[in-house]
Amino acid sequence: IYGDPGGGTDPGPSDACEVTYRVTNAWGDGFQADVRLTNTGTAAWDGWSLAWSFPDGRRIAHLWNGTHTQSGTSVTVRNADWNRAVAPGASVAFGFTASGPSAEATPSVFALGGRECTVK
Repeated sequence: IYGDPGGGTDPGPSDACEVTYRVTNAWGDGFQADVRLTNTGTAAWDGWSLAWSFPDGRRIAHLWNGTHTQSGTSVTVRNADWNRAVAPGASVAFGFTASGPSAEATPSVFALGGRECTVK
């Protein structure tokens, strides 16, 4: 997995990424969001790890199509076994529910293996 010692091959400079983040539902103390991660580079990924930070107080409660860890405001989502390989031009998608207001929950920076992705 990118960014993890001993995990997959670290993407090179030609292995770019694009992220689309969309809040799809919101309620008083929580929200649901969908994330699409696209390989805009020239090499296939064999595992991926996407990281971002939330404003204080946002916590992921449930995530599907991947696994996540969260420490304070820092979130990392890793591939599931079945969506590990991502060819150039292909995308993977995952979603989650979280606590906290959605209006201020949209992260502005996402990183794949420590390299910043384009946010769409």
